[in-house]
Amino acid sequence: MRIRLPVLAGAALALLGGLYGALLLLGVPVPAPPGPVDEVHGPVMVFGFAGTLVAVERAVALRRTWALSAPACSAVGALILLVFGPVLIGRAALMLASVGLLGIYRALWARQQSAALLAQAAGAFGWYAATLLWLAGYPVAETVPWMVVFVVGTIAGERLELAHVALRSPAAERWFLTVMSALVFAATAATVRPEAGTRLFGLALLAVTAWLAVYDVARRTVRSTGLPRYIAVGLLAGYGWLAVAGLLWAGAGPVADGPRYDATLHAVFLGFVLSMIFVHAPVILPAVVRRPLPYHPVLYLPLALLHLSLLVRVVAGDAAGLEPVWRFAGTANILAVLTFAGCAVTLSRRAWAVMA
Repeated sequence: MRIRLPVLAGAALALLGGLYGALLLLGVPVPAPPGPVDEVHGPVMVFGFAGTLVAVERAVALRRTWALSAPACSAVGALILLVFGPVLIGRAALMLASVGLLGIYRALWARQQSAALLAQAAGAFGWYAATLLWLAGYPVAETVPWMVVFVVGTIAGERLELAHVALRSPAAERWFLTVMSALVFAATAATVRPEAGTRLFGLALLAVTAWLAVYDVARRTVRSTGLPRYIAVGLLAGYGWLAVAGLLWAGAGPVADGPRYDATLHAVFLGFVLSMIFVHAPVILPAVVRRPLPYHPVLYLPLALLHLSLLVRVVAGDAAGLEPVWRFAGTANILAVLTFAGCAVTLSRRAWAVMA
């Protein structure tokens, strides 16, 4: 399993490349790279970075060396896209990574069947569908519902695993499967009939968010202290942003560019996904990299910066049309990610030095 470290290094490079592409899209005066990094910003961040992290974590859970081929494909595919742009081989590598992740879930399913694992597999299918559509010539903007299925299915499935100990209603799991099925169906409808399907997708996303808000243990652990409270704060804030995206899609339908596109996508992929990564890192990263990442209150700093800067970006930048504010807030989003990475590395090194 030593290959996981180079794979994680590839995910880190994908993150840095994706953030650089974000600076270019924001119009920040930075040196232009040789490749069209800004054109592949979305897939690199969602599949090259977040997808690689998910696939590595699942491969480690499976404890099979072959399983690391999935995150290796996604990391390599992201690096190819960053260097050469949206070339066929890079897009194909991301698609193969999703097939590998589906294979991992199949192997895990053979060990133990659960609704939570089924939701995560649905997420992997969303990754597969998005990259398959991209390979077929669909623009990235039209694959976004499937990208959302990937991140929401993966995270919702993981939260269901943790919520089992607190579920008191026997119907809770049935409702979970219902809303997740609705999300996959709505993503299909959004591809076939964008106008009506996208509005339906927004409603399905709101239904998933409602389930999470009602049944997630974060509603109780937010009143605790330390790491449980930090995780709960990040989760509840992320669910709020997911609801914002659902409302925008349900109320206004499909959009492929402009301020509403910016607000909707970043509500999901910054407000929801990165918030989940921030707060789960102290739990997941030690299991993956075999290095401690202890909780410290300083971790609230990047989390607060992420959500506050995103709020300014959406309200003053996208809604009010204040472009300088939008650019400033977008840059602050990137600073929040880099600040979290710096805090995580520092805390991990200090804890490792104490253990050594």
